[in-house]
Amino acid sequence: MTEKGESKLMNNRRALVTGGAGLIGSHIVDLLLHEGWSVRVLDNLEPQTHRNGKPAWVPREIDFRHADMRDRDAVRSALEGIDVVFHQAAYGGYMPEIAKYVHVNSFGTAQLLEIIRDENLPVEKVIVASSQVVYPEGAVCCDEHGLVFPRTRTVAQLSVGDFDVRCPICDGPTSPELTHEDAPLSAETVYAITKLDQERLTLGWSRQTGIPAVALRYACTYGPRQSLFNPYTGVIAIFASRLLNGLAPVIYEDGRQERDFCFVEDIARANLMAAMTDELDGKPVNVGSGRGMAIRDLARIVAGQLGVEIEPIMRGDFRPGEIRRLVADSALMRSTGWSPRVELEDGIARYLDWVRAQGDVQDYFTSAEERLRANGIVQRVAASVASGAR
Repeated sequence: MTEKGESKLMNNRRALVTGGAGLIGSHIVDLLLHEGWSVRVLDNLEPQTHRNGKPAWVPREIDFRHADMRDRDAVRSALEGIDVVFHQAAYGGYMPEIAKYVHVNSFGTAQLLEIIRDENLPVEKVIVASSQVVYPEGAVCCDEHGLVFPRTRTVAQLSVGDFDVRCPICDGPTSPELTHEDAPLSAETVYAITKLDQERLTLGWSRQTGIPAVALRYACTYGPRQSLFNPYTGVIAIFASRLLNGLAPVIYEDGRQERDFCFVEDIARANLMAAMTDELDGKPVNVGSGRGMAIRDLARIVAGQLGVEIEPIMRGDFRPGEIRRLVADSALMRSTGWSPRVELEDGIARYLDWVRAQGDVQDYFTSAEERLRANGIVQRVAASVASGAR
């Protein structure tokens, strides 16, 4: 590590990375190995993400456990002799299941923490993967009331094609601001609820047990190894798979919603820094680039880099509970010496190079969207509004 953070944990530490075959977990594994750690992975190889089983990028030298977070005996065994837990395992995205989210994410995390506590295991720190979805909406500025924190936009508002974020005090127009960790929390989707569960369970457990823990609130993470099989998560992957099949990317609302995208290697470095310094202990910590990107502009960047001239489809449809604009204030993370190194355009190019190397890429989004509509996760605007959408 080249950052300034002081470490209580020396090299030759033993790490457990849950979800260590996935996008973020696998890059954490690679970084830990490079830094001299011994690594164990527990991953259930969720078929929605790992359609072909254990991926080739899982290193041979690690201790790989094919097991589920809900399997108490497997989790207990995986924790044996571990110094630091990087808890990345989660059921993610906009999939329609409800019980599975709660069982895997909320219960799985609670059980992990309970085992460490009740069996007095010598775990020295837990780093848990949280998310920007724990915020109801990004911070905004109102000309009259200054910095304010809007409520989640209602279905009634969205259904008539009104996507703007207004001041919660005067209902006036707003402009986006960086969102700090002190912003109000209010998870609105099942995934968001369980990510907030994971964060609060872990930090609360840390206060009770005295074992240090950090909750990293990731921005939208992308990069090589992001699954091309999962049509419910990873907007860049979904856009790429559509475009490579001659299909237009589908964009919800008016495409002006903004996200903060952070390259997966930068996210992995943030995890290692959280393990190596005590400056973040006990805290939720934003990890992002600090740069907002409109989704419609993102689609055009992906299309341009693929050399595919297909304009995105924007019907004005929407997903209830979705954030309009959120760019993370990552000053706390940066205070440790960490900073993102990969610019968005370069990161997309690296991801698309990886995509091209995967061979035949299929479109799984079309049928998945039908399922999302049937379950109310994607909804249509009023017909009169949709007829005027561009």
